[in-house]
Amino acid sequence: MLELGVKFLISYFIGSLMGAMIIGKLRGGVDIRTMGSGNAGGTNALRTQGVAFALGVVAVDIGKGIIGAGVVPELNLPFVATDPALSREWLTLCCAAAAVMGHVWPIYHGFKGGKGAATFVGTLVILGPVLIIGVILVWAWLLVMTGYVGLATMAAATALPVYLGAVELPDGQPLFIYCAVMAMFIIYWHRSNIERMREGTEHRNTRLMIFRRKGLQKDDDRT
Repeated sequence: MLELGVKFLISYFIGSLMGAMIIGKLRGGVDIRTMGSGNAGGTNALRTQGVAFALGVVAVDIGKGIIGAGVVPELNLPFVATDPALSREWLTLCCAAAAVMGHVWPIYHGFKGGKGAATFVGTLVILGPVLIIGVILVWAWLLVMTGYVGLATMAAATALPVYLGAVELPDGQPLFIYCAVMAMFIIYWHRSNIERMREGTEHRNTRLMIFRRKGLQKDDDRT
């Protein structure tokens, strides 16, 4: 259990390194948590700071997931013995989850972070890279149909455990459990988006929509 606890914390601390804050420091102290939606993620970075800034944020946030799931579980720590009773698969999944939680609740930034999607995708690079194709396709389809980034993110996260439950069980049960838990958390972390959609105040990227009502672009640009 010591190995699990220590590596979980290491992954959490790595996840707490916010891409938005790191790139913001390089930009002269920009803090996007005080702008736009107040979220320290790629979407708000794009909306408030532009493409280059957002790409840097997403690269860091995805990288945290890769390190948390792919590097930390394999570390040979001099002060922590390898636990032979600990499943390597579950250790990897726990470290992956810790990186995502660190992104959402970063200890270095007052536990005010992003919504976990990019870091979750980073963990999938290690856990199931082929699954990313489906996630991106579902996300892109919902985005061009609705214009809502948050809705597309929630739908893509939810589609993943549905697919795994239908195709991969029982062999993929640990990964299914991980993805199901992460999907529930991602929906919870997007609860403000859900509320704004209900109120009709959620930002909508109508430029990406394939079908849109005439006049929708003008109305949404004012929100």
